[in-house]
Amino acid sequence: MNLAEPIQPAEDSLRIAGRTYRSRLLVGTGKYKDLEQTRQAIEASGAEIVTVAIRRTNIGQKPGEPNLLDVLPPDRYTILPNTAGCYTAEDAVRTCRLARELLDGHRLVKLEVLGDARTLFPDVAATVVAAEQLVKEGFEVMVYTSDDPIAAKRLEQIGCVAVMPLAAPIGSGLGVQNRYNLLAIVENAQVPILVDAGVGTASDAAIAMELGCDGVLMNTAIAEARDPVLMASAMKHAVVAGREAFRAGRMPRRRYASASSPLDGTIA
Repeated sequence: MNLAEPIQPAEDSLRIAGRTYRSRLLVGTGKYKDLEQTRQAIEASGAEIVTVAIRRTNIGQKPGEPNLLDVLPPDRYTILPNTAGCYTAEDAVRTCRLARELLDGHRLVKLEVLGDARTLFPDVAATVVAAEQLVKEGFEVMVYTSDDPIAAKRLEQIGCVAVMPLAAPIGSGLGVQNRYNLLAIVENAQVPILVDAGVGTASDAAIAMELGCDGVLMNTAIAEARDPVLMASAMKHAVVAGREAFRAGRMPRRRYASASSPLDGTIA
């Protein structure tokens, strides 16, 4: 074991759909310059769950072309097929069925149904329809949604195994824009809550974790960094630091100064 590596303690591991993960950082596989950079960055991130856009990435449906699974083998990573690029519930459900076929019955999927091509905000109504159908078909659904606490609770009640509200628009790098909504979602959830979309740098990831989120999913913040591999490492440490800060409990905020050293017994 490399003692320099940030490791979540076993008693604080992330559990999704009955499986346990040491890392609370989930990463995407798009936007890298090539598969080798993809491999290096994801390895540096320490992530154990990697998302794959089925409509954009070859995982076997295009024989003879480079296959992502050659550099990210399923025996090492949990492959999380996602429905990126889907704008209707029907397309999203169809894409999940294709992923299940390509991955030999794989049931864990990331559902996203987009409502607008410019902002990539989710179509929450269509997301609910797709989630209901996928849960009925036996899929384990991790669902991308808005930061609306009511929508998040509804998706949990449908049977989604994790709810993933955005922090800001996909690929924007704006960081956590509405921490009060995220707090409300976290405080009322009985399933893991993971921030999905909007993270731009390590401090954004730490803030999400300090709010009590169970994990963070990101892609653009790493892939579009000047040094993606180094940024992946930074994100790994930020998620661990944010989680530890949440568990430790921050000091109260005060309007005025408070001496760091006790004043009792000092020389007058």
